[in-house]
Amino acid sequence: MSQPPAPAPPYRPYRQVREATPHSRAVSCVRFSPCGRLLATASLDGTVALLSPSSLSVIAVLRGHSDGVSDLSWSTESYYLCSASDDRTIRIWDIRPVLAGGAQAAAADPGADRCIRVLKGHTNFVFSANFNPQTSSQIASGGFDCTVRIWDVKNGRCTRAIEAHSEPVTSVHFIRDGSIVVSGSHDGSCKIWDAKTGACLKTVIDEKKPAVSFSMFSPNGKFILVAMLDNSLKLCNFATGKFLKVYSGHVNRQYCIQSAFSVTNGKYIVSGSEDNCVYIWDLQGRNILQKLEGHTDTVISVSCHPTENKIASGGLDNDRTVRLWVQDS
Repeated sequence: MSQPPAPAPPYRPYRQVREATPHSRAVSCVRFSPCGRLLATASLDGTVALLSPSSLSVIAVLRGHSDGVSDLSWSTESYYLCSASDDRTIRIWDIRPVLAGGAQAAAADPGADRCIRVLKGHTNFVFSANFNPQTSSQIASGGFDCTVRIWDVKNGRCTRAIEAHSEPVTSVHFIRDGSIVVSGSHDGSCKIWDAKTGACLKTVIDEKKPAVSFSMFSPNGKFILVAMLDNSLKLCNFATGKFLKVYSGHVNRQYCIQSAFSVTNGKYIVSGSEDNCVYIWDLQGRNILQKLEGHTDTVISVSCHPTENKIASGGLDNDRTVRLWVQDS
């Protein structure tokens, strides 16, 4: 006789423990490294900052983009970071010296050029970029030129340029085994692509409106989390094309807000909101567990620490802060 599933752990609330302003313009993206030792932040000021995930002190600042940066992605082993920019390029940064030497080494060599590749080919803003988590040898990108592109990390060449959507691509994300990519677009569609051939395997959503502002695979690779500009987050079984859950209560009608899965203590959906808050939902029950207040502008990006019960969040121009939230023990 099979055992009933173990009950979910009781929810413990998060509270803000740190606040920092590492950028002179809006924070556009926050990303904990897979190893958990760094927090990368991107900004419309064109820089990428590497912060301590506990103190939020700045360890290093990566400069090179000539326009705002919209998205970041870490390679699986945390050695490399890629950044997508309005300057129409993707830059790949070598983070190994920072990991090896820490804050002292970065401070001793603040002008070090850690950029090892500049990927050129997009003809408009690059809005999203994502490392292949299986090998880190590929990057997928999407942009305002309506294309999805697959890049070879070693030589910096574009191996596939896919005419993917009829309006800007707002997100690209690899499944965990690296075999397929999901893309979302302002054209209202969400599509699945073969990472090797570039073939469109499935159109998951084709509603034409509202616009798809963000999409990502779940950690187990079975579902897609899709944000739409109608104040909704939807969990979709992409194999069947059926929506399983809808998460609501936050405000999202204008910006491409990056959401996240939290799996370190229970299973939650976490998202920023245009009412300046961070929302946390129970993944199964769909109910709002907590609304985190403190930012003074739209919370555009959130990231969940890979092993600790921490959430980082970043706010737009009237806020410009990165905030760290920790679950009470």
